[in-house]
Amino acid sequence: MRTHRIIASIWTFAILTAGASAVAAGEKPEWQSLFDGKTLDGWEQLNGTAKYDVQEGMIVGTTVLGSPNSFLCTKKDYGNFILELDFKVDEGLNSGIQIRSQSLKEYKNSRVHGYQVEIDPAQKKLYSGTPPNLRANGEVVPAGTEPRRWTGGIYDEARRGWLHDLTRNEAARKAFKPGQWNHFRIEAIGDSIRTWINGVPAASIVDSMTPNGFIALQVHSTKEKEPMQVRWKNIRIQDLGRNEPKPDE
Repeated sequence: MRTHRIIASIWTFAILTAGASAVAAGEKPEWQSLFDGKTLDGWEQLNGTAKYDVQEGMIVGTTVLGSPNSFLCTKKDYGNFILELDFKVDEGLNSGIQIRSQSLKEYKNSRVHGYQVEIDPAQKKLYSGTPPNLRANGEVVPAGTEPRRWTGGIYDEARRGWLHDLTRNEAARKAFKPGQWNHFRIEAIGDSIRTWINGVPAASIVDSMTPNGFIALQVHSTKEKEPMQVRWKNIRIQDLGRNEPKPDE
């Protein structure tokens, strides 16, 4: 019996090692679509009452006055992955892509929380907050002269707040295209999370608080009476497997 267990352990280790080597060698899994273009199969809505429906091959999220933040979440959890998608958002509507996120009854009564790749489209309201944005040469952007434009930054929803804003990344701030389709690339591998907006590197963190969780599309709460919308399409993922925490974690 012991011999069989030893052989089984060696075989399991060999399989895992071979898989890790394949990923390291660039032999990544095939892309999988998270949205079939017709239905919301594989997704479920949590928290708020914003409306999510499918229109012309897109997922469309529409605000509802008085609703808290709403999330359309994958029913499957993901740990290590590469995620790509296109989005377009109305002026003034904050949104984001949740990754490795959770909804637990014991945490704020099931409030969705976790890493969010920010969609921060406000263009008409000029930013005068702290910290200030910086030019590529390090100069401070004068208050009230440009929008905040932190789309692609990494925020910790309902937990720690900003983990990596774009105050020091002028190229990424300028890469966002207001009122047009934009493209996200998000890589979460081990403790590393990196983002790109329209091909421009945006944010990068090393953080191990939550190794696995669902992906979600956020419609932020709003005080505006007129409905606003955010649209997503071409949502695809390379699933690289669970992110196993290190033994000392």
